[in-house]
Amino acid sequence: MPVTEILLPTTAPAETPPGRGGGVVAVGLVLGGALSVQFGAAVAALLFPRTGVAGAVTLRLTIAAVLLLVVCRPRLRGHDRSAWLAAGAFGLALAGMNSLFYQAIERIPLGPAVTLEVLGPLALSVFSARRLASWGWAGLALAGVALLGQGGFDRLNPVGVAFAFGAGAMWAAYIVLSARVGGRFPGADGLALALTVAALVTLPLGIVDGGAALLDPPVLALGAALAVLASGLPYTLELMALRRMPTATFAVLMSLGPAVATLAGWLVLRQELTVLECTAIVLVIAASIGAVRVNAAAARRLEPR
Repeated sequence: MPVTEILLPTTAPAETPPGRGGGVVAVGLVLGGALSVQFGAAVAALLFPRTGVAGAVTLRLTIAAVLLLVVCRPRLRGHDRSAWLAAGAFGLALAGMNSLFYQAIERIPLGPAVTLEVLGPLALSVFSARRLASWGWAGLALAGVALLGQGGFDRLNPVGVAFAFGAGAMWAAYIVLSARVGGRFPGADGLALALTVAALVTLPLGIVDGGAALLDPPVLALGAALAVLASGLPYTLELMALRRMPTATFAVLMSLGPAVATLAGWLVLRQELTVLECTAIVLVIAASIGAVRVNAAAARRLEPR
């Protein structure tokens, strides 16, 4: 999952005027970022047999943290205690979100894992909107989950399903904390520091799980590819897209994450899903898009005339 999952369609997005770059280019940037994220997750699954799940998480977070520290060179002085607590909590949420998600995709296909994970941010969106229409979209998402269960959660592995739900809960916490950190640190400084915390937290388990394999050149190369695909590249593409399109449009496009994940799982990991499971994924995507549109409409009504 990308470092920029704070941008996914779960908070009530503020409508921003599109830039001059053109809608087609912006859409291409968003879809490129989504493809990068989900194919990065597929690369992570390829690492599991060599490093273990914890080892793959450590590689991804450590390399991403180093890259962001080099690029951002965050200032360490001038921040109060509340800012450091926010950055630390943000890092813990990031570590938990990635660890639980990678545990999930070791046990269940990538598409269903992302679909179940999206329910956490979707729930946050529904509760924050407090509108009847949002609850209707939440009901559609639950119908999708129920339909996914009709294919048999035993087929999906109940432990993997539980990990995906846990990752969704951590994702919701990540979104809330990211807003707090963004208000206390300039630029991407808070993100760089939070990534560093996440890397340090996951490092002991990663070393135990991966051992000397973490230093193998092929493994390091895959880890670097994972850090770029799941963090650096999508972060850049998404920021470029946000300069060219309204936030609500961006969020709708990002709601297609489960579909992109299903495609990545099929192409890279040869994971095939039943028609019933694909229908369930479509229902959750529709619910996510609907919730985004309700929040965007509510935000427009609250704007001063």
